[in-house]
Amino acid sequence: MLDIRTVLSHEGVGIADVACTHPAGQGRHPEEASVHALVFVRRGCFIRYVGGIEALLDPTAAYCMNPGEEQRFDHPHRHGDDCTSLSLDESLLASIWGGEPTLPDRPLPVAPRLDVEHRLLLAAAIRGDSPHELTEQAIALTASALEQVNRRRVESGRPATTRARRALVDGVREALAADMERSLLDLAQTLAVSPHHLSRVFRQATGHTIARHRMRLRARAVLERLAGGERDLARLAADVGFADQSHLSRVIRSETGVTPSMLRRAIG
Repeated sequence: MLDIRTVLSHEGVGIADVACTHPAGQGRHPEEASVHALVFVRRGCFIRYVGGIEALLDPTAAYCMNPGEEQRFDHPHRHGDDCTSLSLDESLLASIWGGEPTLPDRPLPVAPRLDVEHRLLLAAAIRGDSPHELTEQAIALTASALEQVNRRRVESGRPATTRARRALVDGVREALAADMERSLLDLAQTLAVSPHHLSRVFRQATGHTIARHRMRLRARAVLERLAGGERDLARLAADVGFADQSHLSRVIRSETGVTPSMLRRAIG
């Protein structure tokens, strides 16, 4: 009846592709939520009952879950439904939601932009894109959805001055220059700011995400090794932190417009 396929579990963030084949009719048993999650409906229509609140959900709406909530799902149609579940651990959610991890009990409207963003995020997770990039995108998507409920709450704690924001950006660059593997959550903890705000400030200042900056540093490290005469691309990929040689080649071509082999001949 319910098929849940987890496509990301990284640094307190989970993404799951959820397919329900429940026949038309009332849900048989209440289900207890076990995580904090934001659930986007991709296809279908169903009614969710929780805490005495009834909500009809379709692809124009999302709903939130909090651990321990008893929920029942009724299905007015027989065609089932598909959803994307985005879960966050309590501390990460609290850092986004003004220090309080309890999510809203009412459905959230999903504008076309948010709908496209969550579908792109799911597709990227299914492809196996960088966990760092997916985590950063998931946090940003959650914040965007919650801003529709209470923008001030999401923005509380945001660095107020240009100087403070620049210090955060420089702090990220300095930390990643020393260790490219440091995660968004680790960087945020070191710089004493929420992961959401750190990601947003960095993107606004540089035009790209922290994960993208990390990938660009890896690409520069590859270029330096090629210039030094490195011949073994598979070993180079492993040393620099790429998934494999194919991943290295895709990134280098994206960054430079040419293949690693061409660069090896040109600068080696």
